[in-house]
Amino acid sequence: MAREFDLEKRTTEFAKAVIKVCKRLPRNSMNERLVGQVVGSAGSVGANYRETNDSVGDKDFILRMKIARREAKESQHWLELILEANDSNEADIEPLIKESIELIKICHQLLLSYRRESLRKLSWFLYLGHCIFS
Repeated sequence: MAREFDLEKRTTEFAKAVIKVCKRLPRNSMNERLVGQVVGSAGSVGANYRETNDSVGDKDFILRMKIARREAKESQHWLELILEANDSNEADIEPLIKESIELIKICHQLLLSYRRESLRKLSWFLYLGHCIFS
């Protein structure tokens, strides 16, 4: 999967790629359970990331980004199990596992950056308050 830096688009493309691979898997009771789980978690990564773009505050942003990261981790988990159950599809599934890991890292870095920026703003605010009231 090519690197995409529009994260809304990238997470949507990830979910679509998961759906495409899952459609090609053999139909059996094990795959039915695994496919339902991975399609849900893969789609939820993008849905929660989109929610961060409309967050109503810092806590909402952090919550949604943590959920997006958690769903990416869950997607990785289910993809690894699908690979175990369908090892003949390794060429299709491995890139999805790698992309889920990339999405986990991106979400994590976004959370760290957001927290650093929030702390920087708070420090500046406290400094100004100290200057004004000293």
